[in-house]
Amino acid sequence: MSTLLWVLTGILVYSVGAVALDRRGLLPSSFNITGPLLTIHTKRGREFLTRLSKPKRAWRALANVGVGIALVTMIGTFVLLIVQSISILNSPPTETVLQSPRNALVIPGVNEFLPLSVAPEIIIGLLVGLVVHEGGHGLLCRVEDINITSMGVVLFALIPIGAFVQPDEESSREANRGAQTRMFAAGVLNNLIVTALVFALLFGPVGSAIAVAPGAGVGNVLPGSTAESADIQQGDRIVAVDGETVDSSEHLEAILADVESETVSVELDDGRTVTIEPAAYVSGISPNSPFAGEDGISDFDTITAVDGTAVTTERDIKHAAANDSVVELSFTDNETGEEQTTEGPLGVLSTAAGDGPLATAGAPTNEPLVLTEIDGERLVDFDDMTAVLDDREPGETVEVVTYEDGDETTYSVELEAHPNEDDRAFLGIEGSLGMSGIETTSFGIMSYPAENFLSILTGASGDNLAATLLLLIILPFASIIDPDMGFNFAGFVEANAGFYEVVGPLAGLGEGGVFLLANILFWTGWINFNLALFNCIPAFPLDGGHILRSATESVVSRLPVESKPQLTRAITTSVGLLMLVSLILMIFGPQLLG
Repeated sequence: MSTLLWVLTGILVYSVGAVALDRRGLLPSSFNITGPLLTIHTKRGREFLTRLSKPKRAWRALANVGVGIALVTMIGTFVLLIVQSISILNSPPTETVLQSPRNALVIPGVNEFLPLSVAPEIIIGLLVGLVVHEGGHGLLCRVEDINITSMGVVLFALIPIGAFVQPDEESSREANRGAQTRMFAAGVLNNLIVTALVFALLFGPVGSAIAVAPGAGVGNVLPGSTAESADIQQGDRIVAVDGETVDSSEHLEAILADVESETVSVELDDGRTVTIEPAAYVSGISPNSPFAGEDGISDFDTITAVDGTAVTTERDIKHAAANDSVVELSFTDNETGEEQTTEGPLGVLSTAAGDGPLATAGAPTNEPLVLTEIDGERLVDFDDMTAVLDDREPGETVEVVTYEDGDETTYSVELEAHPNEDDRAFLGIEGSLGMSGIETTSFGIMSYPAENFLSILTGASGDNLAATLLLLIILPFASIIDPDMGFNFAGFVEANAGFYEVVGPLAGLGEGGVFLLANILFWTGWINFNLALFNCIPAFPLDGGHILRSATESVVSRLPVESKPQLTRAITTSVGLLMLVSLILMIFGPQLLG
């Protein structure tokens, strides 16, 4: 039975049981059951909020900062959604896994980006986000002398999906517009404060207690490869090859580049030693590659020869293609096991940047190019091109040979200074990894980028704060946003925990304790940041909708018009409808327009 079916069955059983208990009067009066939804009301905590609200001037000053942040975020969210909607209408995208119905459900184990193994950490993060958000509303209610009728949480089955603070309607109406605005912005501000605090802990003491374990982490094993036959599995770590210690994934690639024997001995972190036959397994291929297509090379195929010369490694392929730009690749189809051939230019798959030297020389910017030579020097992959350009100076003119849709073209290109390094020559291309967009692996494994993920989690990636925060937010679906990442990161879970080790003062907590703490911090920060952004959408019943109404009323009250309430209602309703349409387009646009 699928995970989704188990979850739906559990929700049904829970709903029937909860409704039966409610009808028999066995639940407290503060519980309100509506199908799978459970609303828990309480009056506790009101006195605590009243005591906490005593320094009212300080709280108002902080809340005013929250209003400014919420307004800026609200405007940015509005513009982003409108721009995205226009882009979808002009160029409908194809449906991706992000639009899958199962991924619209924020349920660990059902949503493929929210693994069941970190469900407790996700639920903790969600509870923290909901409590601090509504706690902010409640605190500012007392700061502004707005009475609170009740507070509580909303559960879908046993999963918290919402919280609420119910202000007294009469005292709420008596509060001025500024007080109401501060009250609605307080929840967003609290979520952002929690985000900053937990990420500071993750960047600092917790993140510094985690290090990448030595060796090459196996992120995935290609089907049909000798690694699969040798029972190497996802989560294993290669620590030695033919007796030579492996320090990292890069070190493994360097070792394999020098392997000439037909078989190699591979030692794993669990003590096993297996024998593998190296081969040129295709771990990925760009759809723009001249070797892709219905009858071409696909993921997990095996390249066996170049122009009739047998090959087993990427180095073999480069050597066999050194003298010819257009080559015939022989490969074994992973699905059928049949030997096939395909022909095309082997080089650097790229596109000419719109304002770069290659485009200035006449190269098209809207179609893929394969660069095969610069000044007569053969290019097979990106490293070859980098080596050639390192020997050139900005201002030099070079002859660049490209293939465009199978036709050879030569461009005379005047190199420019690199935008980031003035002393480096710049050709102006946006390139693809591999050889003509083909990436290979000798063992049939895909190495896990453990060091890259850890550098993002600890803020050591070298990016500015905004870029680091963006990277953190996209980590759970990193491979969808950036296919070059290859993997998603949902925390330190069973699939990747073996690639890391605990060091430093926190080592006393053990790997389980440190990884649990890191997962809680990551998901708490991730959820709080997204709650803040979502609530800033200027549409009712979200906080952004209430702030929009207050801001609109403030502006309209100064206009020389008679029907001020009607104008305010027209503006807020129009903006709300635009946001609703934009959200529908983002979620269902590929299905509706594709």
